[in-house]
Amino acid sequence: MDIIENYSLKLYNTFGIEAKAKYFADVSTINDLRKVLVFRRQKDLPILFIGGGSNMLFVDDFPGIVLKLNLKGIEILKEDNDYVYVKSQGSENWHHFVEWTLEHDFGGLENLSLIPGNVGTAPMQNIGAYGVEVKDYIVEVQTLELETGNERIFTNEECHFGYRESIFKNELRGQYVLVAVTFKLTKQNHQLHVDYGAIKTELDSEQIINPTIQDISRAVIKIRESKLPDPSQIGNSGSFFKNPVISNDEFAEIEKNHPQIAHYKTDSGIKIAAGWLIEQAGWKGKRFGDAGVHDKQALVLVNYGNATGKEIYDLSEQIIEDVKAKYGVTLEREVNIIK
Repeated sequence: MDIIENYSLKLYNTFGIEAKAKYFADVSTINDLRKVLVFRRQKDLPILFIGGGSNMLFVDDFPGIVLKLNLKGIEILKEDNDYVYVKSQGSENWHHFVEWTLEHDFGGLENLSLIPGNVGTAPMQNIGAYGVEVKDYIVEVQTLELETGNERIFTNEECHFGYRESIFKNELRGQYVLVAVTFKLTKQNHQLHVDYGAIKTELDSEQIINPTIQDISRAVIKIRESKLPDPSQIGNSGSFFKNPVISNDEFAEIEKNHPQIAHYKTDSGIKIAAGWLIEQAGWKGKRFGDAGVHDKQALVLVNYGNATGKEIYDLSEQIIEDVKAKYGVTLEREVNIIK
């Protein structure tokens, strides 16, 4: 393992932003990871972990050490007739892991097909799509504490999961690195989530009445591919903004002037489709130099070639301000901003 100075990160983030790390290391074992943590403490450096590079926007060079994690492996820990406990190392590609579960007919993650990133980032964001959140299938998360290199296991409850949130993004932000995740999946009597409109429409178009988990995955993939650009073709990080959740009273006021507003009822209030707000505000398909809003999905900001991180960040600021002025709703970024 080498620690390299002044290293380009352009190939390590799906936005394709040119940024440099003061130090960079590619780590494939826990032992090497602990060595890098010691190096970091000795030099008192900020640290950044890169998995798939799919949920970050570099606004500037990174003044510390960037670690590319390559911790791989999937294993079945235990199983019975109904359930299986599967442990995946954090550097496994998320979609490839979902494909592995489907090949074994293990149910639960099919609605989360084709989400970019790695397994280790899934709990941090509590990734979700089409009516499913990963928190509902996570048993525990294996971590290393950055200051000591000691292992700590977090149970599902200790992760403090919320909508696109976890303890690792909030109270313990920057204190732990996630190295492996254990999931509890179904082996039979799979609980299918097909009520999301787009999935139902896709299944109906294929005349699938009794879908399997594999059918649902294929439907999700088709939907996502029709809406979301491939990062290998055009730089992006998937959904840039969270869907805001507001109170029933706040929603009632907005609905008076905007009766067609796309929304969903949740236990914590009314979730508004951020993409609808951005599109209705006139931003969909807009381009400013090489920074823009995707023409098929307003939630996605894109780098058409040589946009800087600051240009994309500034665009997101304009969108947030405009949506706030027009609808009274404050959008939050889902993407991590690295400065």
